[in-house]
Amino acid sequence: MNIVIGLITGMIAGATPILLAALGGTLTFYAGIFNIAMEGMMLMAAFAAVLGSFLFHSWVVGVLFAIAGAMILALIFIFFSVTLDTDEFVTGIALNLFAVGSTTYLLRQIFKVKGVFTSKLIDSIPNIHIPLIEEIPLLGPVVSGRNLIVYLAVIATIFCYYLVFKTRFGLRLRAAGYNPNSLDSSGVRTSQMRIYSLLLCAVFCGLAGAFLSLGYVTLFAENMTAGRGWISLAAIILVDGHPYGIALISLLFGFFDGLGLFLQNYGVSSQFTSMVPYIATLVALYVYARRNRERERSTL
Repeated sequence: MNIVIGLITGMIAGATPILLAALGGTLTFYAGIFNIAMEGMMLMAAFAAVLGSFLFHSWVVGVLFAIAGAMILALIFIFFSVTLDTDEFVTGIALNLFAVGSTTYLLRQIFKVKGVFTSKLIDSIPNIHIPLIEEIPLLGPVVSGRNLIVYLAVIATIFCYYLVFKTRFGLRLRAAGYNPNSLDSSGVRTSQMRIYSLLLCAVFCGLAGAFLSLGYVTLFAENMTAGRGWISLAAIILVDGHPYGIALISLLFGFFDGLGLFLQNYGVSSQFTSMVPYIATLVALYVYARRNRERERSTL
């Protein structure tokens, strides 16, 4: 029983940053932006969260710093990709590399350490215990006692679905991706909707990064996102950006992430277990590509 609960809680923890980043990415997906800068946004947010929490001894300030850090990259993306109309893929790659280099440099300049920074002065994001529910066998240990950001991720999933499919803003957002000329002719600028989508994406990536460094663990390590932004992008592609589908795919990847950690208890090499989520990503993309190819053949 403890093993099952451990796997489920590990799955939830592993899925949370992927889900949050993918929800932000799905907004840019519908706006017609191929946003591969989520990895960099998460990494910058993770560093900024530790910096803010360490300096002010407050996880709230840490989260605000995280959102601000991701927002800086979003503004750079907006300037190059939306304002100057540069290639989105090249801009995203450049921002990811910039995030890796800048966080490594700042880690060594500000904290005078290499690799990992941790301190008792870092205030972590608290876990939330739900009365009555936490007393229910099996359900209680899974639902109650999770990190605050986990519950925010659930709310964010519902919010994104409602925003995209049930509001005028969502209609305009989808029009920016599906038919930008019609949107422009209606008096709403496509560039404006794309800017909004990138700023909202930064908020979600900021929360994802804050969870990584102040919730999942309480430290910052160089390149600690470890490809989660790319997994988020794969989740978006697999379900064509549907928020509920993204939640399910994120849980699947989170399960393999938790499974990798679980296997380490049985002597399996940590290097191998670290590959498990990415192997699952490759398999999922292969299945997706085969399904699309069969669909195209059936329409011929």
